[in-house]
Amino acid sequence: MKEIESIVHASARELAETLRAAQETFSILERAASLCVECLREGKTIFTAGNGGSAADALHLAEELVGRYRSDRDPLPAVSLCADPTTLTCIANDFGFPEVFSRQLAALSRPGDLFVCFSTSGASANILSALRLAKSRAVRSVAFLGRDGGPAVQAADLAWIVPSQSTARIQELHTWGLHVILECVERTAGKQTSFGS
Repeated sequence: MKEIESIVHASARELAETLRAAQETFSILERAASLCVECLREGKTIFTAGNGGSAADALHLAEELVGRYRSDRDPLPAVSLCADPTTLTCIANDFGFPEVFSRQLAALSRPGDLFVCFSTSGASANILSALRLAKSRAVRSVAFLGRDGGPAVQAADLAWIVPSQSTARIQELHTWGLHVILECVERTAGKQTSFGS
């Protein structure tokens, strides 16, 4: 049991250290929140994507926008490109896995929409393909990244990089960051119950 106690305390220390190190990047997270609020105020849609645990973050952000985070408010337009296994497997089978998000964005997005992606490495081929597609269609993009950000740093309009080499710590801060964005959106929604109207 001492080993379990040691793991719990070490993990908590590492998480706290990562959050402290990330404080220098909070202005970028603030800009990401502003982009989300602006997108919704303009009546546009937020699209999200990620792989594995990052897909869970993408789903989380979209469902809280359509449903709610804390406050009662009108539903907000958000779509997770990870949500439909039939679409994902159709595209992967017929066009290749790198196209699973970009082809959906090509079908659904409009200029002025926002693409928010999550990738601990910033190097996933399907994320990079979607970021390039977004740029070609005047869809703004925000990338939640880790480590050195990878090639997604250059591909995204805005990149928030969690300064850690640990996938677990990066994903934990990504979840915290998306909760911060939701808080910002809902506090704005408190003054304006319905966006885009």
